[in-house]
Amino acid sequence: MAPFETIELFDYSILSSGIGFLQTDAKCVVNTINQYSYIIAEKDPAFKKALQNSDILLPDGIGIVVAAKVLEKKKIKKVAGADLHKYLLEKLNEEGGSCFYLGSSEKTLAKIKERLEREYPNIKAEFYSPPYKPQFSDEDNAAMINAVNGFKPDVLFVGMTAPKQEKWNDENKDKLEANVICSIGAVFDFYAGTITRPGKVWVNLGLEWFIRLLKEPKRMSKRYIYYGFPFVWMIISRGVGSAFSGSKS
Repeated sequence: MAPFETIELFDYSILSSGIGFLQTDAKCVVNTINQYSYIIAEKDPAFKKALQNSDILLPDGIGIVVAAKVLEKKKIKKVAGADLHKYLLEKLNEEGGSCFYLGSSEKTLAKIKERLEREYPNIKAEFYSPPYKPQFSDEDNAAMINAVNGFKPDVLFVGMTAPKQEKWNDENKDKLEANVICSIGAVFDFYAGTITRPGKVWVNLGLEWFIRLLKEPKRMSKRYIYYGFPFVWMIISRGVGSAFSGSKS
């Protein structure tokens, strides 16, 4: 894997460059971090460990971008799970590679399969819908791992929502015969069309979160408001503390 740049922010090494360096022929685990996952990880040691163990940790959230600018005076660009998914599909299509979708429902996976065959005909793909439960049994995990290893994909897309997907990847990465292992959550629904991602204009303006909040207020209010205020306060307090320390030195 080619060298890439990171920024040390909070307790994490977060990607500060683009993803054009990412290849599909070497094993690596790619996760994302946003304000929601940061707050959750502070209360969930296994989730925090999984994020810290990432080979590549993407800044998937305007909150992380703002924190980097305020606290570290570094300008970084948001890289969403959907951006990673699109980049890898284009690369796999050029290379005639393979991918595996692990997660979501059979109905959603069928929609992904249909779109994938239409847009990326050179990709070989396989799919598996795990049981919908808070915690997998040993038998569940074995079935999931066997399904992936029977196909040996270049890229494994895991969509079980955070923090479940990140912890599962961290616990099982050494057993999985796949190169790039990605936690991409809602991207399964975005690509299937069961949930519409906000347009590029809103993404570029840093307001993707706001449009998603308007569309799904009940589900997204906890992520963007309940967890958003503590994250903003944390940035403010650390920024003020840093400025105060600097003025005394």
